[in-house]
Amino acid sequence: MKVLLYDETPKHKENFIKLAKEGFFDDLLFHRVIDGFMLQGGDPDSRNAPAGKMLGGGGPGYLIDAEIGSPHFKGSLAAARTGGPSNPEKKSSGSQFYVVQGSLQTDAQLDRMEAFKKIKYTPAQRALYKEIGGRPDLDQDYTVFGEVVEGLEVIDVIAKVPTASGDRPVTDVKMKIKIL
Repeated sequence: MKVLLYDETPKHKENFIKLAKEGFFDDLLFHRVIDGFMLQGGDPDSRNAPAGKMLGGGGPGYLIDAEIGSPHFKGSLAAARTGGPSNPEKKSSGSQFYVVQGSLQTDAQLDRMEAFKKIKYTPAQRALYKEIGGRPDLDQDYTVFGEVVEGLEVIDVIAKVPTASGDRPVTDVKMKIKIL
Protein backbone atom coordinates (compact mmCIF):
# COMPACT_ATOMS: atom_id res chain seq x y z
CA MET A 1 0.00 0.00 0.00
CA LYS A 2 1.12 3.53 -0.68
CA VAL A 3 -0.12 6.13 1.80
CA LEU A 4 -0.34 9.91 1.66
CA LEU A 5 0.19 11.57 5.05
CA TYR A 6 -1.85 14.71 5.75
CA ASP A 7 -0.30 18.12 6.35
CA GLU A 8 -3.40 18.97 8.43
CA THR A 9 -2.18 16.57 11.14
CA PRO A 10 1.46 17.71 11.57
CA LYS A 11 2.11 16.03 14.93
CA HIS A 12 0.95 12.63 13.68
CA LYS A 13 2.67 13.03 10.30
CA GLU A 14 6.02 14.01 11.84
CA ASN A 15 5.84 11.19 14.40
CA PHE A 16 4.98 8.55 11.78
CA ILE A 17 7.80 9.72 9.51
CA LYS A 18 10.28 9.73 12.42
CA LEU A 19 9.37 6.19 13.49
CA ALA A 20 9.41 4.89 9.92
CA LYS A 21 12.86 6.40 9.24
CA GLU A 22 14.15 4.77 12.44
CA GLY A 23 12.85 1.37 11.24
CA PHE A 24 10.50 1.19 14.23
CA PHE A 25 7.70 -0.46 12.22
CA ASP A 26 9.85 -2.98 10.34
CA ASP A 27 8.72 -6.55 11.05
CA LEU A 28 5.90 -5.48 13.36
CA LEU A 29 2.61 -7.30 12.85
CA PHE A 30 -0.84 -6.30 11.88
CA HIS A 31 -1.82 -7.75 15.25
CA ARG A 32 -5.57 -7.04 15.09
CA VAL A 33 -7.50 -7.73 11.90
CA ILE A 34 -11.28 -7.51 11.71
CA ASP A 35 -12.91 -8.06 8.32
CA GLY A 36 -15.34 -5.25 7.57
CA PHE A 37 -13.65 -2.97 10.13
CA MET A 38 -9.89 -2.40 10.07
CA LEU A 39 -6.28 -3.65 10.24
CA GLN A 40 -4.29 -2.52 13.29
CA GLY A 41 -0.53 -2.54 13.82
CA GLY A 42 2.34 -0.61 15.34
CA ASP A 43 2.65 -2.45 18.67
CA PRO A 44 6.40 -2.92 19.28
CA ASP A 45 5.58 -5.96 21.42
CA SER A 46 4.47 -7.72 18.23
CA ARG A 47 8.03 -8.01 16.89
CA ASN A 48 8.92 -11.72 17.16
CA ALA A 49 5.85 -12.33 19.34
CA PRO A 50 5.10 -16.01 19.84
CA ALA A 51 1.88 -17.37 18.40
CA GLY A 52 -1.09 -16.79 20.67
CA LYS A 53 0.46 -13.87 22.58
CA MET A 54 -2.10 -11.14 23.16
CA LEU A 55 -0.94 -7.87 21.64
CA GLY A 56 -2.08 -4.28 21.49
CA GLY A 57 -0.69 -2.77 24.68
CA GLY A 58 2.74 -1.67 23.48
CA GLY A 59 3.97 1.68 22.31
CA PRO A 60 6.97 4.02 22.30
CA GLY A 61 6.18 5.45 25.74
CA TYR A 62 4.38 8.62 24.72
CA LEU A 63 1.04 9.84 23.37
CA ILE A 64 0.24 12.40 20.67
CA ASP A 65 -2.26 15.21 21.08
CA ALA A 66 -5.43 14.63 19.06
CA GLU A 67 -5.73 16.25 15.63
CA ILE A 68 -9.24 15.03 14.87
CA GLY A 69 -11.01 16.13 11.70
CA SER A 70 -10.97 13.82 8.68
CA PRO A 71 -13.62 11.13 8.17
CA HIS A 72 -12.91 7.37 8.26
CA PHE A 73 -13.29 6.38 4.60
CA LYS A 74 -11.96 3.03 3.39
CA GLY A 75 -8.17 3.35 3.24
CA SER A 76 -7.95 5.99 5.96
CA LEU A 77 -4.83 5.75 8.13
CA ALA A 78 -5.70 6.63 11.72
CA ALA A 79 -4.07 6.59 15.12
CA ALA A 80 -5.21 4.01 17.65
CA ARG A 81 -5.84 5.19 21.19
CA THR A 82 -7.18 4.19 24.55
CA GLY A 83 -10.88 4.92 24.63
CA GLY A 84 -13.29 5.87 27.35
CA PRO A 85 -13.03 8.11 30.37
CA SER A 86 -9.33 7.35 30.92
CA ASN A 87 -8.52 9.42 27.79
CA PRO A 88 -10.96 12.35 27.60
CA GLU A 89 -8.57 14.34 25.38
CA LYS A 90 -8.56 11.48 22.82
CA LYS A 91 -4.76 11.43 22.72
CA SER A 92 -3.34 8.98 20.20
CA SER A 93 -0.96 6.09 20.69
CA GLY A 94 2.59 7.07 19.82
CA SER A 95 2.92 4.17 17.37
CA GLN A 96 -0.23 2.10 16.97
CA PHE A 97 -2.37 2.83 13.95
CA TYR A 98 -5.13 1.27 11.91
CA VAL A 99 -6.16 1.22 8.26
CA VAL A 100 -9.92 1.38 7.73
CA GLN A 101 -11.69 -1.23 5.64
CA GLY A 102 -15.28 -0.57 6.70
CA SER A 103 -18.31 -1.11 4.51
CA LEU A 104 -20.51 0.80 2.09
CA GLN A 105 -22.89 3.21 3.79
CA THR A 106 -26.41 4.30 2.88
CA ASP A 107 -27.97 7.74 3.18
CA ALA A 108 -30.09 6.45 6.07
CA GLN A 109 -27.00 5.22 7.94
CA LEU A 110 -25.22 8.53 7.38
CA ASP A 111 -28.31 10.46 8.48
CA ARG A 112 -28.37 8.47 11.73
CA MET A 113 -24.65 9.06 12.29
CA GLU A 114 -25.03 12.80 11.71
CA ALA A 115 -27.83 12.96 14.26
CA PHE A 116 -25.99 10.80 16.79
CA LYS A 117 -22.62 12.57 16.49
CA LYS A 118 -24.07 16.03 15.80
CA ILE A 119 -21.99 16.41 12.64
CA LYS A 120 -22.81 17.21 9.01
CA TYR A 121 -21.24 15.39 6.06
CA THR A 122 -20.63 17.29 2.84
CA PRO A 123 -22.15 15.89 -0.37
CA ALA A 124 -18.65 14.74 -1.39
CA GLN A 125 -18.11 12.92 1.93
CA ARG A 126 -21.50 11.22 1.67
CA ALA A 127 -20.66 10.13 -1.89
CA LEU A 128 -17.35 8.59 -0.75
CA TYR A 129 -18.99 6.73 2.12
CA LYS A 130 -21.54 5.33 -0.35
CA GLU A 131 -19.00 4.55 -3.13
CA ILE A 132 -15.94 3.18 -1.27
CA GLY A 133 -17.26 2.76 2.27
CA GLY A 134 -15.68 3.30 5.64
CA ARG A 135 -16.56 3.61 9.33
CA PRO A 136 -18.43 6.84 10.09
CA ASP A 137 -19.02 5.60 13.64
CA LEU A 138 -15.33 6.41 14.31
CA ASP A 139 -15.56 10.00 13.03
CA GLN A 140 -14.68 12.74 15.52
CA ASP A 141 -13.22 10.19 17.94
CA TYR A 142 -9.85 9.28 16.37
CA THR A 143 -7.21 11.17 14.40
CA VAL A 144 -7.09 10.24 10.71
CA PHE A 145 -3.65 11.32 9.51
CA GLY A 146 -3.40 9.81 6.04
CA GLU A 147 -5.00 7.71 3.34
CA VAL A 148 -4.10 4.81 1.09
CA VAL A 149 -3.60 6.18 -2.43
CA GLU A 150 -2.41 2.92 -4.05
CA GLY A 151 -3.22 -0.64 -3.07
CA LEU A 152 -6.68 -0.39 -1.52
CA GLU A 153 -7.18 -4.02 -2.56
CA VAL A 154 -4.42 -5.07 -0.12
CA ILE A 155 -6.70 -4.07 2.76
CA ASP A 156 -9.31 -6.58 1.61
CA VAL A 157 -6.71 -9.34 1.20
CA ILE A 158 -5.33 -8.86 4.72
CA ALA A 159 -8.84 -8.51 6.20
CA LYS A 160 -9.69 -12.03 4.96
CA VAL A 161 -6.85 -13.84 6.77
CA PRO A 162 -7.98 -16.32 9.44
CA THR A 163 -7.72 -14.94 12.97
CA ALA A 164 -7.55 -16.37 16.47
CA SER A 165 -8.43 -14.86 19.85
CA GLY A 166 -7.96 -11.11 20.10
CA ASP A 167 -8.46 -10.90 16.32
CA ARG A 168 -4.78 -11.74 15.80
CA PRO A 169 -4.04 -13.37 12.44
CA VAL A 170 -3.21 -17.08 12.76
CA THR A 171 -0.32 -16.53 10.34
CA ASP A 172 1.72 -13.40 11.04
CA VAL A 173 1.18 -10.47 8.69
CA LYS A 174 4.36 -8.38 8.97
CA MET A 175 4.84 -4.81 7.84
CA LYS A 176 7.69 -2.80 6.44
CA ILE A 177 7.19 0.93 6.16
CA LYS A 178 9.41 3.27 4.20
CA ILE A 179 9.16 6.97 3.46
CA LEU A 180 9.29 7.95 -0.24
